[in-house]
Amino acid sequence: MAKSIPRTGSRRNARSGSRKSTRRIPKGVIHVQASFNNTIVTVTDVRGRVISWSSAGTCGFNGTRRGTPFAAQTAAGNAIRTVVDQGMQRAEVMIKGPGLGRDAALRAIRRSGILLSFVRDVTPMPHNGCRPPKKRRV
Repeated sequence: MAKSIPRTGSRRNARSGSRKSTRRIPKGVIHVQASFNNTIVTVTDVRGRVISWSSAGTCGFNGTRRGTPFAAQTAAGNAIRTVVDQGMQRAEVMIKGPGLGRDAALRAIRRSGILLSFVRDVTPMPHNGCRPPKKRRV
């Protein structure tokens, strides 16, 4: 059976390079979710579509080291490096959670050179919601 020769004008051969690198995003939203065990940094465009993300776990930190400020700083740097290459200049920052990586991630974002329009704390606070679990007896 003879192999088919690919045409030069076919759709498969027309696109060279990935689609992610071609998109230019001037403004975005940086979401930082800092728990006690990990810090997740997600960069989205204004409509909420994810452009880039990173976490302390994906940066190579294991166990209790994922909750450290240095791990959060590394995760924020990794997530932002890709969007700066795509041309992002302005961003809003939403910080959620009580973890140690809050301040370190924000410091890394400030150092990256992106202009921050505002920094907002969106940690969910209950208005006396669920009943807490009973106290531990040790």
